Amino acid sequence: MTKLFKKDPYKKIWILSWPTILSNLTVPLLGAVDTAVMGHLPDASYIGGVAIGSMIFSFIYWGFGFLRMGTVGFVAQAKGSKNLNEVRAVLARALLIGITISLVLIFLQDVIKYFSFMLVVGEVKVEYFAEKYFDIRIWGAPATLANYGLLGWLLGMQYVRMALVIQLFINSLNIFLDLIFVFKFNWGVEGVALATALSQYSGFILGLILILLKLKKIGGKWKRSIIFDKTALSLAVKVNRDIFLRTLALILSWSLVTWTSAGLGTTVLAVNAILMNFQSFLAHGLDGFASATSALVGESLGAGDKKELRRNVIAATIMAVIVAGIYTIVYLIIGNSLVALFTNIDELRDYSSNYLVWIFLSPLISVWAYQLDGIFIGATLSKEMRNAMILSATIYCLCMGILPYEYGNHGIWLSIMLFMVVRALTLIYYYPRVEKVITKQNNLFNDA
Repeated sequence: MTKLFKKDPYKKIWILSWPTILSNLTVPLLGAVDTAVMGHLPDASYIGGVAIGSMIFSFIYWGFGFLRMGTVGFVAQAKGSKNLNEVRAVLARALLIGITISLVLIFLQDVIKYFSFMLVVGEVKVEYFAEKYFDIRIWGAPATLANYGLLGWLLGMQYVRMALVIQLFINSLNIFLDLIFVFKFNWGVEGVALATALSQYSGFILGLILILLKLKKIGGKWKRSIIFDKTALSLAVKVNRDIFLRTLALILSWSLVTWTSAGLGTTVLAVNAILMNFQSFLAHGLDGFASATSALVGESLGAGDKKELRRNVIAATIMAVIVAGIYTIVYLIIGNSLVALFTNIDELRDYSSNYLVWIFLSPLISVWAYQLDGIFIGATLSKEMRNAMILSATIYCLCMGILPYEYGNHGIWLSIMLFMVVRALTLIYYYPRVEKVITKQNNLFNDA
C-alpha cells in the first residue's frame, strides 16, 4: 500500500480527504437537528435561545481551533521523522493545553457570559433560554477542547477513518440524546445543551481508547522528559499563540460581513446571511483537502523529502481546484434552487439572484487560500500564517470601509473576494520558507 501511495499521490490524497469531508457534513446536520427539535416546542424563544447559545460557543471554540491545526503539523512531522516518542508527546501536550484552557474557561464562565450577552442582545425570554443553555454547555469545554487535540493527532497521523468514526459517533449520539432529553424528559433547552456536553465526553472517551490501542501497536514510550521538554513546549505555545491570533483576525473579518450588511438594511443582512451559507459549504468541502495536505506536508518535512513534499503539494492542489470547479458548476446550475431552500420570501429570492455571480466565482477564488492554509499548517509556520492574515484582514477592513458605500452589496462581496485573493498572495510570498523547514525539522525531531 505504501508503494502504491508513492506512485499515486492522488489516490492517497483522496483516501485522506473524503472522511474529513464526510465528517464535516455532519456539523451543519447537527445544527439543523437542534433547530428542528426546538422548532417543535411551543415557543419560538426556544429556537432563539439555542441559536444564540450555540453561536457564542461557536465563536469561543473557533478561537481555540489551533489545538487541532497545530497538532496536525507537529504530529505529522514527528511521524515523518519516525520519532515515536515524540508522536506520543505531541498528543500529551495537546491534551494538557486543551484541558488547561478549558478549566480557565470554566473558572471565568461568569465573565464570559456577561460580555457575551452584552454583545449579543435578544429579547428577554430568548436571553433567558440562551443563559440556561450556556450554564450547562460550558461544562463540556474540557471534552470539546480535548477532542480538538485528539482529532488533530489522528489527522496528522493520517488515521482519518478513525477520526470520522469519532465524529460520527459524537454527532449521532448528540442527535439521539437531543430527541430523548427534549421529547421524552421534557428538558427543553437544557436538554439540548446537556446532550451536546455528554456526547463530547463520550466521544473523548471513545477517541482516547482507540488512540491508546493504536499506540500500543505502533510502539514508542511516554517520557515525561520529552513531553515537558522546554524547547518543544515553547514551540507548541508559540505556534498555538500565532494560530490563535490568526484565527481571531479571521473571526473579526467574517463578523464584519454581518455588521456591514446590517448597516445597508435588513434585506441585505438577510440575503447575505443566506449567501454566506454557500461559502460555509465550500469551506467544509475544501477543508478535507486542506487537512490531507497538512498531514502529507508535515510528513514530508519530517522525513526531509523535498521531492515528495512538492509532489504532494501539487497533487493536493490540483484535486482541490477540481473540486472547487465542481462547486462552481453546481452553484451555477442550482444556485437559485438552493436559495429557495433557505427562504420562501420572494423579495429575498429576487434580491439574492443579483449577487449569485459572487457565489459562482467564490470557489475558484477561495480555493487557493484554503489550500495554502493546509500547507502552512503542516509546516507549522504559524508566524507566517499570523502575519499574512493580519495584513489580509487590514486590507479587507479598508475595502469594507469604502466599497460597500460606493457599490452597495456588490461592494461587500467584492471585499470578500479581495480578502481571499490577498490571503492567497501573502501566503504565496512566504511559501519558499516551507521547504526551508526541512533542515530545521531534521534537527528538532531526532531521537534523544
